[in-house]
Amino acid sequence: MYSLSSPHQLAPASPTQSRAKKNIVVHEQPKFDLESYLANYKGRTRLERLLLIGVCSSVLGVEALKLAVREAKQGKDIKRYLEAQNHLETIGPIESEAQRDLAWMDKTERQNQAESARLEAELKGYKNNLIKESIRMGNEDLGKHYQAIGDLAKAADAYGRMRQDVSMNKHIIDVSRHLIEVGIEQKNWIAVSSNVQKIKSVMGVSDEDKVLQPYLCAAEGLARMDDGDYHTAALQFLSADAGIGLSCNTMISPNDIAIYGGLCALATMDRNELQSKVLENSNFRTYLELEPHIRRAISFFVNSRYSACLTVLEAYRTDYWLDIHLQRHVDDIYQLVRSKSIVQYFIPFSCVTLDSLNQAFAAPGKTIDKELAAMITRKELDARIDTQNRLLTSVPSAPRSALQTSTLKTANEYEREARRRIQHMNINGADLEIKATKRNGMGSGGLSSGGMDDFYDGGFGGGGGGGGRELRSSGRDRDRGLA
Repeated sequence: MYSLSSPHQLAPASPTQSRAKKNIVVHEQPKFDLESYLANYKGRTRLERLLLIGVCSSVLGVEALKLAVREAKQGKDIKRYLEAQNHLETIGPIESEAQRDLAWMDKTERQNQAESARLEAELKGYKNNLIKESIRMGNEDLGKHYQAIGDLAKAADAYGRMRQDVSMNKHIIDVSRHLIEVGIEQKNWIAVSSNVQKIKSVMGVSDEDKVLQPYLCAAEGLARMDDGDYHTAALQFLSADAGIGLSCNTMISPNDIAIYGGLCALATMDRNELQSKVLENSNFRTYLELEPHIRRAISFFVNSRYSACLTVLEAYRTDYWLDIHLQRHVDDIYQLVRSKSIVQYFIPFSCVTLDSLNQAFAAPGKTIDKELAAMITRKELDARIDTQNRLLTSVPSAPRSALQTSTLKTANEYEREARRRIQHMNINGADLEIKATKRNGMGSGGLSSGGMDDFYDGGFGGGGGGGGRELRSSGRDRDRGLA
């Protein structure tokens, strides 16, 4: 029985909080409607998203946590119910959902234990009978049960054991999809990427397999984005075929693909790439239609209207702070877009007044002088600040010096190639061949192309980069007794 003294009284620390910036609290009203937002998802991600919004939003917190409590009570995860209830008890103690339902907790705990015991017993029976298909399905049922009650480690173990009894490609795909969804919930992105590759290795050309393409792009894109590899993440989201529908709504929605792909592309691609790979991408255009402000921001950037682009993005920062996957990255992505905008704004000019830059990029009453100095220090902006005249001036280029450097580099490459050819002709003319010693791991065989280059660069006799290699007479010389 659950009681007020039960050790389950205190909910565990939220994985959502530990992944995010713990001190973030959003006081602005987001633009999305909570009910409509949730309609895009199903499964455990609904509860995870409600918990994040409930913890981080002072405007929607109570409403989100009330929905989270109801959502949790429709499932079997007692820990998540306690987490939602504890937060709601703190910020909305007068709400009926804030009262702990000990009867439900006790009933659900007993049902969970009974179901676990039943499924374990069934699986043991299947193993005794050595029925591989039944064993596979038994592990799948056990994994789904553990995932539903929030024991993700045991769920991953059960799904992993399914691999021992797979008999066709469809089974491999099913196993990997289960592990991808558990991995996303655990934030185990290495496992997510690994299982994406396993599915790709067995995919065929059937229509059923083609449906998986946007699912795999979405999963890999999330993994890359979490790792901070925004360019690769953008390419993954941009390559997702149209028509994802509800096939991915246990982890991501079509709207999310538009937002994640658009923001990652804005942060890492130049104007030509944005035009060709985003705006002219017929598949991705389908997703952009769901989030027209993302398309508008990209169009502004492509058309050199950088201030308008940043204004559009800033209007939606609140929404993205409340996104379970984007919250940790939104500030970094916005900063990348802002830095790119400043650089692109400055490129056509040799000199720009700081006042015009402040008017275009600074918040009212603030300046971007320190930001410009930081960009110059990081070598993101090739310019100098004239504080006396309040100017940002480009660093004069030295075309003659650049031409001389390029010419010398080309001459050195020609000289190196000429030496290689002369040495090669001399070696062939003397009926010699290059051998590598065994300590180089090549045995008595010849050298690789890289080894040949090292030898020629080092000259004869194993000098320079050709150490550990020697010239030996060819077989023809030995046959003639010349070796």
